[in-house]
Amino acid sequence: MTVRSKKAKTLSLKDAFETEFARRELERRARDDAERQQQEADLAGAEALLAAVTADGDFLASRKLATDLRRYTVSLDHDNYRIAAYFEGGKVSVTLSDKRGTAAGSAAPRKQEIVESVEDALAVMAQYLADETR
Repeated sequence: MTVRSKKAKTLSLKDAFETEFARRELERRARDDAERQQQEADLAGAEALLAAVTADGDFLASRKLATDLRRYTVSLDHDNYRIAAYFEGGKVSVTLSDKRGTAAGSAAPRKQEIVESVEDALAVMAQYLADETR
C-alpha cells in the first residue's frame, strides 16, 4: 500500500496579492451595487412623492404652487416659500424655506424634519403647507 502525501503548496507574494486584489474587487462591486440600488430606491421614492403631490392639479393651482422634480428632490414652490423633500440613503429630509426678504434663488430654511417614508414626507409637506396658509 502506497501512502500519498500532499505536498503543501507554497504561497507566493503574487498569489497572496491576487487573492487580496480579487477580494477587494468583490467588495467594491458589492458596495457599488448597494449604492446603485439605494439610488434607484431614492429616485423611486421621489417619483412616488411627486405623483402624490401632483395628483390634484387644481388644488396646486388654487394655492399658487408649482412642483418640480430634480433628481432626488421634490419641491413645492410658492412666491413666498418652498417646501422640498430630498431623498437620500433611504431617508427623506423635508424642509420649509422662506423666500420673503431673500435674494432670488436663496431661500433661507426655517423648518426641517427627517422621515423614512413617502407617506411621512407627504404628511410633513402637508403640515408645512398648512402652516404657511393659516
